[in-house]
Amino acid sequence: MKVDVLNMQGEKVRQVELPAAIFEASINVDLMHQAFIRQMANARLGTHDTKVRGEVAGGGRKPWKQKGTGRARQGGTTAAQWVGGGRIHTPHPRKYTQRMPLKMRRAALRSALTVKAAEAGIILVDELMLPEPKTKLMAQALNAIAGQARTLVLLPEKTAAYDAIYRATNNIESAKVLMAGYLNVRDVLGYDKVIMPVSALDVLTATLA
Repeated sequence: MKVDVLNMQGEKVRQVELPAAIFEASINVDLMHQAFIRQMANARLGTHDTKVRGEVAGGGRKPWKQKGTGRARQGGTTAAQWVGGGRIHTPHPRKYTQRMPLKMRRAALRSALTVKAAEAGIILVDELMLPEPKTKLMAQALNAIAGQARTLVLLPEKTAAYDAIYRATNNIESAKVLMAGYLNVRDVLGYDKVIMPVSALDVLTATLA
């Protein structure tokens, strides 16, 4: 599959052949779903906690005697049926971490990139540079390259030159910057367009091909 390589003004410079092993892989929807659910689960902190009967304040004695009042028998005011009492079957701290083999994660990412490429959502640029880290300049460049689409910008590595791209994109709500080595199914499918310099394509090839 050939795609156009654009400059920062959105003009075609040349064409590049996308690696078929990454962008023309077999699409496995179930695998992509599993990778997405795993990523969302691993992002959960699991710090939620509620108090059970033995943890709430109060209680300590029977609210009234066992017999003779005509009311239901009660052992204390910390039980769940009392206002301010403990809770039953409610969440407590736990880990939501899910495991997934590396080969499966990479296969899911190849499937997601194949879907994105089939939708013409992969955009290559010859060089992704800004003269200064200004949001206005980055917004103009993204508009010229991808229009008004929600955009994921992939960078090959962290350098001083690419730091300007990161800082300029940080204030654009519809765009996100990510290192190519951290690409994941959630971000690929969550944005309309994936913009990357040709050098970032080499990073993907080294990881996924």
